[in-house]
Amino acid sequence: MAFGIKRSALNEWKAKIQGGEIAFLTHYWIDDRFPGCNTVTKAGCKDLEKLAAWGMNYGLKPEWIDKRKKDYPHFDLFGPKQAEVLKQEGIENPLLK
Repeated sequence: MAFGIKRSALNEWKAKIQGGEIAFLTHYWIDDRFPGCNTVTKAGCKDLEKLAAWGMNYGLKPEWIDKRKKDYPHFDLFGPKQAEVLKQEGIENPLLK
């Protein structure tokens, strides 16, 4: 279950993805399959080759790209990988403090 997302932040994320940028959206998230994780960062880009190449820099496999919404492909980042990627990307997020 996702929550804590402002519509303006979601729309900005979608616009960046459609513009071919690597875009990040972090929100609260609860899923029993991932105990101890209460946030997720979606790292997306409409250009699948660009997204896959970006992900490989962080050890993410192209087959992990969530393509269920074809206009908004993204990686779901959580736990230690989420913190690592956001730190390396220079993104501070108040949800992770």
